[in-house]
Amino acid sequence: MRSTQIRSTFLDYFTSRGHRQVPSSPLIPYDPTLLLANAGMNQFKPYFLGEVTPENRRATSIQKCARTSDIDNVGRTNRHATFFEMMGNFSFGDYFKADAIAYAWELLTEGYGLEKDRLWITVYEDDDEAEQLWRKIGVPSERIQRLGMEDNYWSMGVPGPCGPCSEVNYDRGPDFGREGGPAVDGERYVEIWNLVFMQYQRGEGDKKGNFPILGELAQQSIDTGLGLDRLAAILQDVENVCTTDLLMPTLNTVQELASRAYPGSADEKVSFQVVTEHARSIAYLIADGVLPAKDGRGYVLRRLMRRAIRHARLLCIDQPVLAPTTASVIANLGDVWPELTDQANLIEQVVTAEEESFTRTLAQGTRLLNAAITRTRESRSGSLQGETAFELADTFGFPLELTVEAAHDAGLTVDEDRFATLLDEQKKRAKTGGKAKTADALRRQDTYRELSAHLPRTDFLGYEHLTAEVTVLGLISGGTVTASAPEGSDIEFVLDRSPFYAEAGGQIGDTGTLRTDDGTLLRITDTRYGLEGFRVHSARVVEGELRTGARGEAAVDADRRKGLMRSHSATHILHAVVRATLGDHARQQGSLVESDRLRFDFAHFSAVTPEQLTRIEAAVNGHVLDDPAVRAWHADRAEAEAAGAIALFGEKYGDTVRIVDIGDFSRELCGGTHVAHGSQVGAFRLLSEGSIGSNLRRIEALTGHGALRHHDVERRILEEVSSLLGTRPKQAAETLHKRLGSFAAAEKEVSRRREADLRSQAQQLASSSRQVPGGRIVSQRVPGLAASDLRSLATSTADRLSNDRAVVVLGTEHDGKALLVAAITPGVLGSGTSASHILASAARTVGGGAGGTGPIANAGGRRVEALDEALSIAVQEATRALDQ
Repeated sequence: MRSTQIRSTFLDYFTSRGHRQVPSSPLIPYDPTLLLANAGMNQFKPYFLGEVTPENRRATSIQKCARTSDIDNVGRTNRHATFFEMMGNFSFGDYFKADAIAYAWELLTEGYGLEKDRLWITVYEDDDEAEQLWRKIGVPSERIQRLGMEDNYWSMGVPGPCGPCSEVNYDRGPDFGREGGPAVDGERYVEIWNLVFMQYQRGEGDKKGNFPILGELAQQSIDTGLGLDRLAAILQDVENVCTTDLLMPTLNTVQELASRAYPGSADEKVSFQVVTEHARSIAYLIADGVLPAKDGRGYVLRRLMRRAIRHARLLCIDQPVLAPTTASVIANLGDVWPELTDQANLIEQVVTAEEESFTRTLAQGTRLLNAAITRTRESRSGSLQGETAFELADTFGFPLELTVEAAHDAGLTVDEDRFATLLDEQKKRAKTGGKAKTADALRRQDTYRELSAHLPRTDFLGYEHLTAEVTVLGLISGGTVTASAPEGSDIEFVLDRSPFYAEAGGQIGDTGTLRTDDGTLLRITDTRYGLEGFRVHSARVVEGELRTGARGEAAVDADRRKGLMRSHSATHILHAVVRATLGDHARQQGSLVESDRLRFDFAHFSAVTPEQLTRIEAAVNGHVLDDPAVRAWHADRAEAEAAGAIALFGEKYGDTVRIVDIGDFSRELCGGTHVAHGSQVGAFRLLSEGSIGSNLRRIEALTGHGALRHHDVERRILEEVSSLLGTRPKQAAETLHKRLGSFAAAEKEVSRRREADLRSQAQQLASSSRQVPGGRIVSQRVPGLAASDLRSLATSTADRLSNDRAVVVLGTEHDGKALLVAAITPGVLGSGTSASHILASAARTVGGGAGGTGPIANAGGRRVEALDEALSIAVQEATRALDQ
C-alpha cells in the first residue's frame, strides 16, 4: 500500500465517523513552551485544557512532527526518525477509551489488513479498564503487557495535558529480534499506534523526568498517533522508513552521489540512512520557516545539516549533498505537502549556503585539530584534552565525533568526560535566564487560566470602534486574582468587550484610558493575549480605586492607533514588493509594527543592493500613491489558501481566517488593523537594511508622520549645509565635492612638505651624531612633533646611519605627555639588543612603559617634567649597548 493510500485510508475512515479533518499546523508551534511541533495534539492543546470550545468535538489530522531526542538512534535502528507524519484522531470530551480502542482495532485489521495475531498491546501498569477493553475486543491476555510511566504514560514533555496510554505494536517476526513482546524487543515488536487517554494536567518536571499531576482535566479526551513511516514499512514489507516510498527516491540519490550501493558495510548503512532521513527533516523545517542559527530551533536545523554532511563525507561524497537530496524530497513529497514545492528555491539556497559554510569549518577545524594532535603527541600524552575538543565544537562548530575519529586514527583518545562537563556547564549558563522567564510565563498562564475558567472570551470591537462601554470582569494584581486595586498600583484586567487590539502578528498592543462610572481613571499601557481569545489589559490606576464589576468607557489612543494602522498596511505592501524584487523565497519571517515605524524581517542570502533598496522604496510609495483599496474578509482556511492568501510562519490561524487584501498585489491572512485606502499610509521611508543572522535580513522604515518628520529633518540639515557652503541646496553636493577635493590637495601638499622637513631634520640629526665606544649615538629633544612624526624622524635618521652601529633616541612633548622613540641600526640589532630594551628605564622615568619589537620602540608617560632625565637615561642604556 503506497503512502498516499495509507493517508487517505486513515482520513476517510475517521471523517466517515464524524471527525472533522484539520490541516497540519506548521513545525514552528504557536505554543511558546515548545521548540518544534512534536505531536498531533499540539494544536489542540487549548481544547484538551478546556480553554477553548472546539467547533467539532471530533477531529482527525496528519501532523508534521519533528523530534530530535533520539537523533543518535537514526540509522542505527529501523524505527527512529527526526521527522515523521503523525496520523491522529482526537476526541474533545466526546468518546473515550472504548471507542478509541475499537476504532484503532477495526482500522488496523480491516482497513489496513494487518494480521490480528501479530498485534501486541501495551497498557499503563494500573490501567485495568484498558486491558479489559482490549481483551473484550479479542486480544488474548498473553499479547497484552503492562508497562510503567516511561513507556505507557504520555505528556508533551512540558506542563500541560497528559494521561496514561495504550500502544499497539506489530510483530515483524524473528528476523527482527527476540521473542517476548514489546517489553522485550522494540525492534521486532514495533510500536505503530499510541492511544493517549487525556485525563490529567501535569506540572513542571524535575531533572529525572518526574512531574507532578496537578489534577484532572475538565473533560476526558482522546489523542492518538499512528506513525505513517512505521506503518508504511510494514505494509510495503521493507526493513525501514528509508526503503519505503516516502524516502526511497532520496536514498537512491544518496547512492548515486556515493557511487556505491546501499546498504554496504554496517557503518555505511548508518550513514546512508542518516543522510536520507535528515534530508527530509531539513526540507520540511526550512519550508516551515526555520533557518540555521546558533540556538533554538535554528540550531536543531543546523545540527541536522552538519550531521548529514558529516555522514556524506564518511560515504566519500566530496560534492554538495544537501541540495540534491532535499530536491529529491521535494520532487517525491511536494504534491502531498505543497509548501515544499512553494519553498523549493528557499530550501536550495539555505542548504547550499550552509553546506559551503560548514565545508570551510571542516577545513579550518581539521587544521586546528591536527595541530592539537601534534602537541598532544609531543607532550607524550595518550589523550586529547576535553578543553580542546570543546573549543573545536563550540567555537568552530567542529563535531565531537570527527575529533574522536581523528584522534583514534592518530592513536589517541579524547577526554569525553571533560568535554561533557564543559558542555553541561555551558547549557546550564544558557538556561539560567530562560528557565526564569519560562517559570514566570507559566505562572502568568496559570493565573489567566484561573480567570478564563469562569469568564467568557473578550468581544473585540476594535476594527470598527475606538471607544466602548465596558465592564471589568477580572482583575490581576501582583500576579494573583484580586477584587480591587488602589490608586498608584500597576495591574492587569479583563473586559467583557474591548476596542483595544491585543499584540499579535507583529502589531503591538493598543494603549489608552479607562474611565469608570465612579470616576476612577486608568492609563492603559499595553494590551495582549493572555490565552487565545482572552485579552489582558495592562494599566496603572491613576485616580481612584478599581473594582471588579466596575463599568465605564474604554478609549483607545486614536492617534497612536492610526499610526499603527499605517505601519501595518505598509508592512503588507513592503512584503509584496520585497518578494517581487528579490524572489518568492524572501518571505516575511517576523515584523514589528509600531506607530509610524516598522521593522520587517525576511529570508534572503546576501545584502540587498542600494539599487534594489531604491527600487523597493519607490515601489512601496508607488503603491501608496495609487491608493489601492484595503479590504478584510473571512473564509475557511482551505478557501483562503486556494485564493492565494499568504500565511505567515509561526502564526496560528483557526478554521475560519481573516484575509486582508491590498489592491490586487497583496493578500495575507491577518488579524491586524489597517487603513481603508493605501494613500492613508501617507509616506514610506526606508531607513536601513542589514543582516540579523544566517540567511535572515531586516529592513527598518518609517511611515506616515514618522516619514514626514524624517524628511523635514533631512531638509533642514541640507539647508544648513548649503548655507555653510554658500550655495543653493541643489548645488550643495557638487560644491562640497569640490571643496573636499581642494582640502585633499592641500592636505597632500602639507604632508609632502612635512615629509621633506622630516627628511631634512633626519639628515641634520645624522650629521650631529657623536662617536662613543662601539658606535654612534643621536640624542635630542625635538619640539612640536606628534608621535607618528617622531617615529618617522627616528627611523629616517637611523636609515642614514645604517652602515654604522648606531642608536637614535628622540623625545618630545605632545598633548601633555612625554613621548620617546628609540631606533637602532642592523649592526646593533644583530648583537642581541632591542630598541625597547634601550627605552625600558627611560619609560618608567616618565611614568609609562616601552613598546615595540626589533629596531624601533616607543614610550610615553604623563611626567613631562622628567623628559630630559629620561633622554639622559636612554643615552646611558644606548652607550652600554654599543660598548658590548
